[in-house]
Amino acid sequence: MSTDRYVSPLSERYASKEMQYIFSPDMKFRTWRKLWIALAETEMELGLSKDGRPVITQEQIDELKAHAQDINYDVAKAREKEVRHDVMSHVYAYGQQCPGAAGIIHLGATSCYVGDNTDIIVMTKALELVRRKLINVLQELKNFADKYKAQPTLAFTHFQPAQPTTVGKRAALWIQEFMLDLEDLDHVLSGMKLLGSKGTTGTQASFLELFNGDQETIDKIDPMIAQKMGFKECYPVSGQTYSRKVDTRVANVLAGIAASAHKMSNDIRLLQHLKEVEEPFEKSQIGSSAMAYKRNPMRSERIASLARYVMIDALNPAITSATQWFERTLDDSANKRLSIPEGFLAVDGILDLCFNVVDGLVVYPKVIEKHMLSELPFMATENIMMDAVKAGGNRQELHERIRELSMEAGKTVKVEGKENNLLELIAADDAFPMSLEELQETMEPSRYVGRAKEQVESFLEKVVMPVLDANKELLGMKAEINV
Repeated sequence: MSTDRYVSPLSERYASKEMQYIFSPDMKFRTWRKLWIALAETEMELGLSKDGRPVITQEQIDELKAHAQDINYDVAKAREKEVRHDVMSHVYAYGQQCPGAAGIIHLGATSCYVGDNTDIIVMTKALELVRRKLINVLQELKNFADKYKAQPTLAFTHFQPAQPTTVGKRAALWIQEFMLDLEDLDHVLSGMKLLGSKGTTGTQASFLELFNGDQETIDKIDPMIAQKMGFKECYPVSGQTYSRKVDTRVANVLAGIAASAHKMSNDIRLLQHLKEVEEPFEKSQIGSSAMAYKRNPMRSERIASLARYVMIDALNPAITSATQWFERTLDDSANKRLSIPEGFLAVDGILDLCFNVVDGLVVYPKVIEKHMLSELPFMATENIMMDAVKAGGNRQELHERIRELSMEAGKTVKVEGKENNLLELIAADDAFPMSLEELQETMEPSRYVGRAKEQVESFLEKVVMPVLDANKELLGMKAEINV
């Protein structure tokens, strides 16, 4: 680790090695060389010739392939200091290793041929990694929701106690958010296309010259390059670059995942305050430098912190897309080098944290039950009122009496700091023909959770499991948490 210059915390603290490699120089420049090979092969296979002689030979292709991986960075770096152009510096460096093929590297292409196609390839691989991690988070959440599908708990609207739900049903809400993100991710991933080789303004004029105006042959170039690079197709039209709208779509997917993770982490933080749920806390972990007893939800807090960064980061590609002039401007370059990799690195860290938190999430049923029983008498009043009506009471009169007694019990709890005595007040009221013992028998939390358990079972079976079953080969991830 360098100690005398800035180092991004995304690489040092948060993102996995796998995601870091996808955005590494090795990945970038090796992909450049694969693209140069694909272009040269395509031109050779399409019969590019001069005076009846092939312009590109198999020997040249073989020479390029022999040095596709061993990049001479020192030569490229020295050359870039002279010419101030990264692509031409690497063309030169590659040519130094492949003297027989030096003259045909990058033939007919512009810088965006390697730059933009590589960006698409890198983003596609990064989306695939995000997808794998998202699937594994869904698997962990599915297990958690299934385990606690019948565990009654207080639900909250406006963070005020509301009609009960179950711990598993609340987790199902988290799952549904991530399922929506997966749908968006799959849509964007399925639509990823290469730029291909379109030339300086997207007209393929250089190939018109190379292939002597043979339109039919030129039409084959992009599909052949796409196939060699593992893509179905290229974008049919472009300027010099692929549309920066693509970056916007990708960043919006990342922002959506971040928002879902943020929502879940907020819920967990609030529940940890209530001591109902607790994120993993390691044996030697320190919660506070001053307060030794503290068990702060630091991983959930980190999820929220990184998520806010990703959500705001999505503005960068949107503004860049909106401000591109005509066939291209270069004010996208510096921004793309930051916003796209950092968005992915942050989401990678977020998903690792989500997996780790859910995998070790601790539930405290006794605390949940205590909170539930302190509020349940208020929530049971409708059932109590219905029973009293069936015994001959007047619904409107009983409703008013319940309201008055509830206000009195609320005062006992809030003003006097005593236990909720609503049941005692109802039992002592002649309007309600029920004893305290009968009322207490109705205080079974599971009677008030509605169809929460059944909803979880149906949701997991019909919506979640088909997705997990279709992606079995992606399961089995282990989260990498650095700090």
